[in-house]
Amino acid sequence: MTDTPGWASPGSAPSSEGREPGASGPAEPADRPGDTAPAPQPDANPQGPGVKWSKEQPPPGQWSAPTGAPSPNQTPPPPPPGPGWGGPPMGPVPGGHGGGHQGPPGGYGGPPAGYGGYGIPGGYGAWGGGWGGPPPAAKPGVIPLRPLGVGEILDGAVSTMRTYWRTVLGVSLGVALFTTTALVLVQGFVLNDALTHMQLGSRDANPDDVFRALPDAMAGTGVVAAISTIAMLIATALLTTITSRAVLGRPVSIGEAWRDARPQLPRLFGLILLLGLIVVGVMCAGAVPGILVVVLSGDDVAGAGLMALGLLGAAVVTTWLVVRFCLSTPALMLERQSIVKAMTRSAKLVRGSWWRTFGILLLTGLIVRIVQALIAIPFTVIGVAVSGDGINDVLGTGGGHPGWTTLVIQAIGTLIGSALTLPISAGVTVLLYIDQRIRREALDLELARAAGVQAPGTSAPGPVPGS
Repeated sequence: MTDTPGWASPGSAPSSEGREPGASGPAEPADRPGDTAPAPQPDANPQGPGVKWSKEQPPPGQWSAPTGAPSPNQTPPPPPPGPGWGGPPMGPVPGGHGGGHQGPPGGYGGPPAGYGGYGIPGGYGAWGGGWGGPPPAAKPGVIPLRPLGVGEILDGAVSTMRTYWRTVLGVSLGVALFTTTALVLVQGFVLNDALTHMQLGSRDANPDDVFRALPDAMAGTGVVAAISTIAMLIATALLTTITSRAVLGRPVSIGEAWRDARPQLPRLFGLILLLGLIVVGVMCAGAVPGILVVVLSGDDVAGAGLMALGLLGAAVVTTWLVVRFCLSTPALMLERQSIVKAMTRSAKLVRGSWWRTFGILLLTGLIVRIVQALIAIPFTVIGVAVSGDGINDVLGTGGGHPGWTTLVIQAIGTLIGSALTLPISAGVTVLLYIDQRIRREALDLELARAAGVQAPGTSAPGPVPGS
């Protein structure tokens, strides 16, 4: 039988521990089917001296079962050939071999008390009970070192945040505080005035007001997007390093994570910028045919329909590309790859598992959005109730805008939701990358050696973080 990592082969041939204690040699049945030798004569006369055995004996193989209990020094017979390791044990049969396998009617009586079938004395399991399977995989950190299920990936991300909460929440809370503050300031000083001038949803709105306010709105949105992108890049880099250490059961401080991730930040920024340009290019390519139809032929209906179909096709292509390159970030950070090589590595790891990867990312996104909504909605309601703003002001319709009180209270909810969900999103991406490498490249062996696991299938001594 071939040994594989994390699995143990069954033991060698059974020893003589299944015999009664005190037996001096291997036990042999008195009569086996097919034996041609005459049955052995007993060494002692059970009926006392002076009594002779009858010369008329039944032929070999026709002995009936003894009616009395076996003597204490009697050697139990060995088991007959069984169906193998995996056969289920059969119940004890009167007149059979006492447990594990069913004996023929009229066979030998059961062995002395204390034998649990053909196991060792003391009532251990029978030989036919089947092999118990492989030992559990090593788990030096937040995940077992083997291919992971969807639940184990999500649990690993949550366990990382729970076990190393000081470091993880320190990173996510700092990033969320920075981005939320920038969003509040930009919206309070720039976007609110721009929306007021645009008067979206108002009957008095006119194109001139919209065009005059449009540059301010675009500038404010661009500033928020740039700040959020930079903050997310830093958070992703730090959380990738923290999660990779958590897999080995090794804690890391924020300073150590920053020193480890800082050299790759320019490449990470270039990777995100390139992926963004690819997405924008694909969406523009989908909209161009409809725009050309409108410009060249003047047919607005046909152009709008063609543009809708083009954008729908572009959305499908964009989704395929995003999933295909979703593991580029951990490949770039953990393997110290260049931008192009990181994208190539991601495509290689996702190939053949696109739908599984898409499903895990979709499920994670739904969980993150639900958690954020459950946290943000109560704060929005509280902000509206405290400030007196209407729902139209919060939504930015009807020409109004939320006041500072509503913005601050909303920002608190956004801050809490982002701090709790950002580590989950980043952790799932890193663990999905590790899972794909385990499945394709046997990364679990390298991780076991790095974690100091002594042998495949065994974990290092001591408590397991995140278990």
